[in-house]
Amino acid sequence: MNKRLIYLDNNATTPTDPRAVEAMLPFFYENPGNAASRNHPFGWVAEEAVDYAREQIASLLEVDSKEIIFTSGATESDNLALKGVFDMYRRKGNHIITAKTEHKAVLDTCHKLETMGAEVTYLDVSREGLVDLAELEAAIKPNTIMVSLMWANNETGVIQDMKAIGQICEKHGVLFMSDATQAVGKIPVHPREVGVHIMAFTAHKMYGPKGVGALYVSRKQPRVKLTAQMDGGGHERGMRSGTLNVPGIVGFGKAAEIAKKEMQQDAERLSRLRDKLELALMASLEEVYLNGTRDSRMPHVTNLSFKHVEGEGLMMTFNQNIAVSSGSACTSASLEPSYVLVALGLGDDLAHSSIRFSLGRFTTEDDVDYAIQALTQGVNHMRDLSPIWEMYKDGIDLSTVTWSEH
Repeated sequence: MNKRLIYLDNNATTPTDPRAVEAMLPFFYENPGNAASRNHPFGWVAEEAVDYAREQIASLLEVDSKEIIFTSGATESDNLALKGVFDMYRRKGNHIITAKTEHKAVLDTCHKLETMGAEVTYLDVSREGLVDLAELEAAIKPNTIMVSLMWANNETGVIQDMKAIGQICEKHGVLFMSDATQAVGKIPVHPREVGVHIMAFTAHKMYGPKGVGALYVSRKQPRVKLTAQMDGGGHERGMRSGTLNVPGIVGFGKAAEIAKKEMQQDAERLSRLRDKLELALMASLEEVYLNGTRDSRMPHVTNLSFKHVEGEGLMMTFNQNIAVSSGSACTSASLEPSYVLVALGLGDDLAHSSIRFSLGRFTTEDDVDYAIQALTQGVNHMRDLSPIWEMYKDGIDLSTVTWSEH
């Protein structure tokens, strides 16, 4: 196998589409204005460009452009949504419902809110990664102000039943917030249609630039109010002060325009390539398991566990030329299994042996063929060296083995 570089980590970040870069370039030098400078032509051009990008993004989501608030990214959007709602509605109640499989930008913000007097319920999910709707409804109390559930999971690609969740929230009169970072620009995401009132997303997950994100905030039925988390010039309808990243916003808008036109064909092509990758690995290797539901998931993502193969070690057999993500995260000098996969009910062994593949607009069939070959070789190599795999193949029940520390 000749050495080549293949990028299959598009859930971490996507390459910026050259068409988005081209749209951005004039705003670095030829049109350098601040969008808040309203007393000269440079500022007017910048403001007009921001307004146009806002329209492009709103068009993708089928919402009013005045409902799009620009931020630095989805992490800031999540913080603004959760803290802004808690501050604004805390007289009505202090209870927030979320799930154990949310992104850290939501979970860590919820933990912070708990220190400020919030009561947070963290829902379990099924083996397929889905929230139990009956459990969600049962968790709602008189003091519940918001449900925050992600549209699509970053590790497994699992898509929640957004419409059903929206109906539950409407029935009980609570706000529905969603981190839709992994979904916007890849599948149809129409918050108003499913009853989402506040929604975080970002440019760099949908072939736009890094460093710019947005928050959708409903203006009617209901009109959502947020307490600003940064003080300054009162930009973005008073919700988010700070000089706008004009080139980034222009690129974000262009990425949204491209997504609206090409999203469906991208999804069809990528789901075919994803299925090819998945089926080939499951056919050529023993004991490969899909994590999350096969039915309700993003078209470009698969998360697989390779039994008795340590994920980080497996990646070292090919990470010089293939970018993927392990289900493990390095925390405080110890390698922890993915909390998302543990929440799905995986034991530490399978959680540690998982790899996330996230394909993208620029992934080719050759890339997938190469990855299949490299992964197959890597897994076989790791298992050839593994005494645990040898014991498993010999029919020894590993759960009965007493392991010595020495």
